[in-house]
Amino acid sequence: MPSKRKPAVSGSVTITDLAREAGVSKSTVSLVLQGSPLIRPQTAARVREASERLGYVYNRRAAELRRKASNIIGIVINDLANPFFAELLVGMERRLVEAGYVCLMAHTDERLDVQDKVLASMREHHAAGLILCPAFGTPESVQETVAGWGIPLLVVIRPLRKGKFDFVGGDNEAGTRLAAEHLIAQGHKRIAFLGRVGAGPVYEQRLAGFTHAMKSHRLRIDPRWIINVPPTRAGGLDGIRQVLALPDPPQAAVCYNDVVAFGALSGLGERGLVAGRDFSLIGFDGLAATEHSNPPLSTIDIQPGRLGEAAAEVLLRRIRNPGGRAVRHLAVPRLVARQSSRFAPAPATARRKARERASAGR
Repeated sequence: MPSKRKPAVSGSVTITDLAREAGVSKSTVSLVLQGSPLIRPQTAARVREASERLGYVYNRRAAELRRKASNIIGIVINDLANPFFAELLVGMERRLVEAGYVCLMAHTDERLDVQDKVLASMREHHAAGLILCPAFGTPESVQETVAGWGIPLLVVIRPLRKGKFDFVGGDNEAGTRLAAEHLIAQGHKRIAFLGRVGAGPVYEQRLAGFTHAMKSHRLRIDPRWIINVPPTRAGGLDGIRQVLALPDPPQAAVCYNDVVAFGALSGLGERGLVAGRDFSLIGFDGLAATEHSNPPLSTIDIQPGRLGEAAAEVLLRRIRNPGGRAVRHLAVPRLVARQSSRFAPAPATARRKARERASAGR
């Protein structure tokens, strides 16, 4: 039975004293203090109550130095300006905090030198694990480097070209194929693809899905319909301007992501055109804001918040089981059809009038 002695001076109370007071082992006390989910809630509550009675203060830094690891999870992202990553991070942090970890986030802005520095900093903080969305040009050797530090690594969204590593992302090819199939089912045959400058594996997969859908329906892809722009609102605005400037332009577009699609919506608006009335438009990612754009944006939803939770769970399993097989988790894309793509191709006369409206808006 726990004792009823008065609290001791906090500096004099040891983990052994706390274990004796709570009636549990020292290892159980240690796990409770680390916030481990492995301990039953009733036992954890007993340890915390004993800690309060004795006035015990947990020296987290000393514990980290003893086990050469902290309760920090390093999250290194290439583009925090993209709201997709904000939603992804919320999901990651929610699950990691529940497991007793603190998230330390860094933004590389696609710079390899910055990425190298922040990874080294995570190592200096004795991170318990790392989640990395690689900057363009990241060498495959990064996984070997981090493994040499003894830190579990999870790669998200952008896979490395080679190697065996844990990966969490979306099924990009299936997603854009679904997007193109949606537009084709509405009668469109001339469809643009607003991609991204810099290419990379995600771009290649998304373009492959679009191309596969078009070819499976024996539809022509004019090279001029493949528009590569930065994956930003400004890029989407510029991209739709390029599409509308083409002779007899397409009346539909699959966008690389929702942010590009938001820019394309603005570009249609400046020409007096409306997505869902004059042009079909669909994005990719499933951002929460797509439901509230004007008009509401159709999208391929990979649920970024839940994807973040899945990523956190994969890393937590790796921390618990360092020697397990590499995990590859792909979110299954889901079509969310809204007003922006509810438009069937118009006859030649209507297309000519739409082009005239677009020309007048220049």
